[in-house]
Amino acid sequence: MFDKVNQIIQEKVRPHLQEHQGDIELISVKDGIVRIKFLGACSGCPSADTTVEEVVKVILKQEIPKIEDVILIHGVDEELLDMARAILNRKKK
Repeated sequence: MFDKVNQIIQEKVRPHLQEHQGDIELISVKDGIVRIKFLGACSGCPSADTTVEEVVKVILKQEIPKIEDVILIHGVDEELLDMARAILNRKKK
């Protein structure tokens, strides 16, 4: 089921997120529970939980009714950390 979920994410979810300079990574699919991580601008976005509920979960459940839930794994994207480090380093100079 991982491959099927990943295909739907690639085709239907990712393009929506990329319109907002964001991205998504599929972490796991087990017992109807999908775990994802947001990347780019979506990582740490105040609307991330809403996006999961209103976009990701809706699309996945429409395509695969066996999906019971989609859980967002919160973490800071490495790209965001690099950007923050660069800003902090500029301020020190």
